[in-house]
Amino acid sequence: MSEYAVEVNNVTIRFNMASEKVDNLKEYVIKLIKKELIFQEFLAVKDVSFKVKKGEAWALIGVNGSGKSTMLKAISGILKPYKGSITVNGEVAPLIELGAGFDPNLTARENIYLNGTVLGHSKKYMDEHFDEIVDFAELWDFLDTPIKNFSSGMTARLGFSVATMVAPDILICDEILAVGDYLFQQKCMERMNRMLSGGTTLLFVSHNVETVRKLCDHAIWLDHGVAKMAGEVNEVCDAYEHMQR
Repeated sequence: MSEYAVEVNNVTIRFNMASEKVDNLKEYVIKLIKKELIFQEFLAVKDVSFKVKKGEAWALIGVNGSGKSTMLKAISGILKPYKGSITVNGEVAPLIELGAGFDPNLTARENIYLNGTVLGHSKKYMDEHFDEIVDFAELWDFLDTPIKNFSSGMTARLGFSVATMVAPDILICDEILAVGDYLFQQKCMERMNRMLSGGTTLLFVSHNVETVRKLCDHAIWLDHGVAKMAGEVNEVCDAYEHMQR
């Protein structure tokens, strides 16, 4: 059995972007059918490699547009690499996009069961953990409210509570702690630290370097899709902050 939870080998991720602005979907489809659209190749991630051992906590740092979220989506299986390979050993709980896995028209109660099903849990299992999920999310007063009426902080609380109800092998968090109040953010940090102590592997994206230093032991710095540096978290964060001055 591999000692690594995640192995990223020479990964390149490519998007094709329309080179001209199209004002509406109808115009886009017409131009696409007539083959009048010209696409430009955009490499969001370029030949990136790193290995995460089981139980390690890795941060992906860099400015907006550097490829951090794209890399997490590829590790989660949402995107496929154009080149290279990604090997994941273990069950993944991705918290990548706010509200992902939720139906905005369903209530919080209904979405808890829906999200549990997506994560592979039975109704009986969700029944047993329902109170625990709602307690952690602090949403008892809003159980029968549609998610579309939730604030971003409330949605994040519910998503985090369901995803971390049982410690996964690998937890992937993309800016999930950037929304919501300070006290709940601290509660999430405490839960993630307990999960790490129990052997969970963490991949974490945040623009808050202090949070990264507290939570993670390793980091990789991405810049325009290229890995500038990878290694011990304080060394990488120091180099990154020095370049930002």
